[in-house]
Amino acid sequence: MARFVGIVGYKNSGKTTLTQRLAQELTRMGRKVAVIKHTSHALDVSGKDTAILGEVVNQVGLISPDESAVFWKSPLSLEDIVAYVDADIVLVEGFKAETTFPKVVCLRGQPDDRDLFDGLAICAVGPAEQVDTADIASDRLRSAASVHGVDVPLFSRDEVGKIAALVDEKAFKLPNLDCGGCGHERCYDMAREIVAGTGSVDDCVSLQPSTQVRVDGELLSMNPFIAAIVRDVVVAMLSSLKGFKKGKIEISM
Repeated sequence: MARFVGIVGYKNSGKTTLTQRLAQELTRMGRKVAVIKHTSHALDVSGKDTAILGEVVNQVGLISPDESAVFWKSPLSLEDIVAYVDADIVLVEGFKAETTFPKVVCLRGQPDDRDLFDGLAICAVGPAEQVDTADIASDRLRSAASVHGVDVPLFSRDEVGKIAALVDEKAFKLPNLDCGGCGHERCYDMAREIVAGTGSVDDCVSLQPSTQVRVDGELLSMNPFIAAIVRDVVVAMLSSLKGFKKGKIEISM
């Protein structure tokens, strides 16, 4: 299952540059990396064949000798997109409001940097031009981190190797089901505990459901209620068959 880390920051904070360098370093480390980027602009180019076809249908696929793409005329969630991603680590650029995975915060040395710390930061990266702004950024970083009681390390832009190692160590993704099976009302609350080191991904019952269904080799996340429904339906159907007895059930399709 792919593990996630977000790269967040305000405009011109260097998110794309850092994401690119992290992807290169993680690939060098032997990890299969994918990137999902949030943008407020249209994805397709007006006047191109795909855009013209997209005026009459909601989905357009594009296949060339070198690459492929599918355009949907509606926004998808990260969980929807993940189904199409084959990677060990997914770097998510943007999506500041997402709360189910850890984040690297890109600082500009401005007062609003503080608003980026939501308890999910595993580290922060100083402004690109660290002269007088470096100390200011550090002060604001410590102030922001203290709100959540988390000691967040601050790296320079050139310490990509250290950042990549931390990303590889800390990356995770909760299923965003808010099922309450772990004792928390929201996945966000559990994600904060994992980042703080007081919780573990293994505590997520939806990632390790009592009834396990794998699709194309990947475990399907199910909250305890859904897992129980799937179990009861399968058992109910099989119990009427001759030769059925209680025990571990395996079904392959």
